[in-house]
Amino acid sequence: MPLERLSTGVSELDRMLAGGIPRGFFVAVTGEPGTGKTILCIHFIAQGVKEGDRCIYVTTEESRDSIITQASQFGFDFSKAMEEKKLILVDALMGLEDPWSLRSLDVEELVNKVIEAKKALGYGRARLVVDSLSAFWLDKPAMARRYSYFVKKVLSKWDFTVLATSQYAITTSEAFGWGVEHIADGIIRFRRFVRGGVLKRYLLIEKMRQTPHSLHMHEIAILPGRGLVILRPVEMRKEDIALPRQVFEKVRRATEQKEVEVP
Repeated sequence: MPLERLSTGVSELDRMLAGGIPRGFFVAVTGEPGTGKTILCIHFIAQGVKEGDRCIYVTTEESRDSIITQASQFGFDFSKAMEEKKLILVDALMGLEDPWSLRSLDVEELVNKVIEAKKALGYGRARLVVDSLSAFWLDKPAMARRYSYFVKKVLSKWDFTVLATSQYAITTSEAFGWGVEHIADGIIRFRRFVRGGVLKRYLLIEKMRQTPHSLHMHEIAILPGRGLVILRPVEMRKEDIALPRQVFEKVRRATEQKEVEVP
């Protein structure tokens, strides 16, 4: 039986993924702030609405209204999708008193709310974005892998294909993405550099199981009315955008020590 794949909503990225993301996969979308992670998530959900999937978007670092506004800038009407019960947008930032808000960044509350939303949307193929999942362990990074595994294990029973974003900066001693990356079926990494005084953004598919995916890093752009656009492959090695080895080793040692300290 051929593998079913879900379109990301970005046609060139689909080609880089041999047709899209395999159904049921848990994909980590990682990188520094401002690199395009949320825009990819918006494309993924907008494509799901278009294809009739049950779509849930959990936002932890922006308000529900902010996500709706961003989507509208690229031609996606999330308000209409919500009114037509094709999309539920869960706000985990503002602490609103409504059925689709989280009052705390608790991973069990997250999972329960997502399952509740799936039941409300009904049976069928589902797409989930958690933007960002790393927000749920900012004050306890040693729990990152355990929490990521819990989310993946529980939600895998509900026919979700998941994009979970995580942030890090190479100048910090902590990398909040590691828990997600360890358990992910796929990793899409974003990076940014300043070249000639101009901000450049890049995307690399580091991993996608069961997929002969592109191994080339590509320059991307975020364009008004279009969203994320893949521009061209660039002559850079994977090592050029990975964490520096000394930072990686520092993070690894700190994480191992904290895991030992967890009862």
